[in-house]
Amino acid sequence: MTDPVIKAFFDSGTSTISYVVHDGQGGPCAIIDPVLDFDPKAARITTHQAQSIVDYVSASGLAVEWILETHAHADHLSAAFWLQQKVGGKIAIGEGITGVQSHFARLFNLGAEFVADGSQFDHLFQAGERFSIGTLQASVLSTPGHTPACISYHIEDCVFVGDTLFMPDYGTARADFPGGDARALYHSIQRILALPGPTRLFMCHDYQPGGRAAQWETTVAQQRADNVMIREGISEAEFVTARQEKDATLAAPVLILPSLQVNIRAGQLPAAESNGVQYLKLPLNQLG
Repeated sequence: MTDPVIKAFFDSGTSTISYVVHDGQGGPCAIIDPVLDFDPKAARITTHQAQSIVDYVSASGLAVEWILETHAHADHLSAAFWLQQKVGGKIAIGEGITGVQSHFARLFNLGAEFVADGSQFDHLFQAGERFSIGTLQASVLSTPGHTPACISYHIEDCVFVGDTLFMPDYGTARADFPGGDARALYHSIQRILALPGPTRLFMCHDYQPGGRAAQWETTVAQQRADNVMIREGISEAEFVTARQEKDATLAAPVLILPSLQVNIRAGQLPAAESNGVQYLKLPLNQLG
């Protein structure tokens, strides 16, 4: 087994952690869940966060093989397409993305120009599929619940869990998005927690409860012992009740509408209209 080299990039604006994973200086790498900066007040897109990834890849002499998404995020715009133009790599996501695309294509009334078949991505992973990043061996875990299309990436002794789990003092992802399911989330997390105790788990978000410093790495054993929502001894029924009660108190993410219409396109922005300006849509009175 090769120990992956993991570089984390914390975006304080969205509390998102992106990663570059590789097997050593000068080798192939994968980028996981990259962020495109978006100012909702001015509808302005910048690339400071993504550029920091480019700078690291360049300084380390890495060759990007993959740009991996764990799901179509509702809290940040993906920088996958922008990064691909800069450093290459295949953009990949789970095959369940087609159902998510179909739902949001209807919501945004995207019309015939948008085909909900996943073709916007270079590769759609199936559950259990294996792939490599240089000498690193990786496989795909199906982890639905937060969304129906969530996957996690098991790379050597590490799992990049997307929004399925958070640090033990925060709990788990919400399960009230379209197609989300608290019971499915419970069973997805149980698959992760069935892995060996020392398995390292890397979060996609950290909301810094109590104002603590940002954290993003834990272990299966720590989650089993300490997760406030799903530690050992908490039954499926108890988890589902607690998750649904908490979800009922949560507002929609600030960037859910701009992010999803970009992220179902693998990070590509809508085409410019006749005046040369690109537009994002805001469907009114459609979110609960």
